[in-house]
Amino acid sequence: MRYGMQFAQIAVIITVMALASVGARASDLDSNATALATLQAKADQAPPRDRCYLYAELVGQLTDRVGQQFNSGDFGQASESLVLLRRYAVQIDSAVTDDSRKLKDAEMLTRRASFRLSSMLRGASYEDRPALDATLQLVYKAQKNLMMQVFKR
Repeated sequence: MRYGMQFAQIAVIITVMALASVGARASDLDSNATALATLQAKADQAPPRDRCYLYAELVGQLTDRVGQQFNSGDFGQASESLVLLRRYAVQIDSAVTDDSRKLKDAEMLTRRASFRLSSMLRGASYEDRPALDATLQLVYKAQKNLMMQVFKR
């Protein structure tokens, strides 16, 4: 009888801690979404010479978000985030100018994103691979173009 009570108490404690953890992760995703929306607005309104770096920052944050969404099993949201990620990877290419700021930092952000996406691709299910691969190719292309711009200077 005594062991049954202890087991029940431990089970309740574990359940409460697990629920608190899920709530904390949900609030982290909400705060990340708010920060992401703020960065998107900032990038869209920034002067042309700052946009490349801000778009690279968005790519980095979206890559982290996709990883979190895949890990939590939220494949629908991860798919939507991949669409956004591809959009900003393409915008990096169009935002690179001769007077762009922080090109080396932008290149490092895209290199990290490429690395993370390739890691995700290795562990992805068969259904998720095409979207991840297409995204990886666009981010890699942006990284390569940024590297060329850095060496051009």
